[in-house]
Amino acid sequence: MLNRRRLLTAGGLTLGGMVGGTLLLPRQEASPAMADAGLDPHRRTHMTHGATPTRGSDPAPFRVRMPVPRVLTPVASYRDVDVYHQDIRASRVEMLPGVRTEVLGYGGAFVGPTLRVRQGRRVVVRYRNGLDRAVNTHLHGGHVAADSDGYPMDLIEPGRSRFYEYPNAQPGATLWYHDHTHHMEAEHVYRGMHGFYLVEGRDERRLRLPSRDHDVPIMLTDAHFAPDGSLIYAPEDTPNRTTLLANGRPRPYFPVAARKYRFRLLNVSNFRTFHLSLDRDMTMTQIGSDGGLLPAPVRREVVVLSPGERAEVVVDFGPRRVGEQVVLNDVSGPVLRFDVVTRAADDSRVPDVLRPLPPLPALGSGRTDREITLKVDMVRGAAYINGQVFDPNRVDVRVRRGSTEIWRVTNLDTDVSLDHNLHLHLVQFRILDRDGAPPLPGESGLKDTVLVPAGASVRIQVTFGDFLGRYLYHCHMLEHSVGGMMAQMEIVP
Repeated sequence: MLNRRRLLTAGGLTLGGMVGGTLLLPRQEASPAMADAGLDPHRRTHMTHGATPTRGSDPAPFRVRMPVPRVLTPVASYRDVDVYHQDIRASRVEMLPGVRTEVLGYGGAFVGPTLRVRQGRRVVVRYRNGLDRAVNTHLHGGHVAADSDGYPMDLIEPGRSRFYEYPNAQPGATLWYHDHTHHMEAEHVYRGMHGFYLVEGRDERRLRLPSRDHDVPIMLTDAHFAPDGSLIYAPEDTPNRTTLLANGRPRPYFPVAARKYRFRLLNVSNFRTFHLSLDRDMTMTQIGSDGGLLPAPVRREVVVLSPGERAEVVVDFGPRRVGEQVVLNDVSGPVLRFDVVTRAADDSRVPDVLRPLPPLPALGSGRTDREITLKVDMVRGAAYINGQVFDPNRVDVRVRRGSTEIWRVTNLDTDVSLDHNLHLHLVQFRILDRDGAPPLPGESGLKDTVLVPAGASVRIQVTFGDFLGRYLYHCHMLEHSVGGMMAQMEIVP
């Protein structure tokens, strides 16, 4: 269980930032980009607040090239299934220039290999644990049976293997896999246990979106490196995670042609929420979110991603000259630089209609079936959902398979102005409203993770189909999840 100081600093806060129980925040003027994202900068408490960060080995930006994670090849393919093998092991990899850092990862990499799979084609993955500790794997955003979901107590012991089955009976989407070991998920994810899982939808080829080498997954996170290049991990260390990583490299550059690219942005950080924008007055066109393509593209000046969220965007470098550079920035500084190095033919497009969603079932105006509250207790050092810490022996919600419910998720942490988010396993949902207002730009599609700022309420509509059994819902700011902000639902006949 987290103590009071760890809970405060795991939220980007410190005891030194509190006076008489009131959090002292620096004033910040709202920019047009923040307004585009629907943000109030005075409500945000991310890494810029709290303890004065200490600097380890934080190199100058744009010294190294961003790698693209390798695509895993099946070890066998049959009529209706592809079989993959994944080894989970420790290794030393180059993250900072010229320095080897020990990581825990799939295939021994900080960013595990990408699985590119097809909608409707079954996949079986054998995970072999080569570590000295028990681990597991959760397919974040996947519609899978309970025994393949990566339940926190369903562990792979050292030296053992386990098979997970993924039916991929869902629309094309950017999913990801990561460790979910009880009480260890935050550290394991921080040290590298994550990778992309891309479901290619049957409808995507006809849309002619940028593809192949021009469809690039980008995993974003932050880290605190010691002077010797080793990763420093502690729940209270979030203010010192000042090195921003794109695909495991610090503020890298990436060469592009003067044409359109599809970038699959994924936030795997334990706590940081990214507020991403391009310089040179360029914008992004968002085409997808957690659950896949949006009904229609949305022009974005800022894309906001809390931990676990994804956004698919198209960036058109066609108007840029060879030799020009475009920087992807966070509010805390540069994340990645795109270097235009050549011109190229481009027959891709962004159509006006992407993936229409079915009409929402008529459930009655203003209906709410469940109230979900998120709160940390600074005195007891615990994090709660509906006033309770996670107990694997307790079922918090029972729902019938095939039923549709509306949940109102409310963040009660107004006293410390602490943001949370909520991730549901098994299902994708629709965001109905935020404090009674329409969803933010880019939230019109299917989601499995939603940001809930301090004092805010979000209503979501969820249909529970496919599988029976117990699944989690929790804050994906993983230090909060470890602290108890996790619950479980049981899907019953």
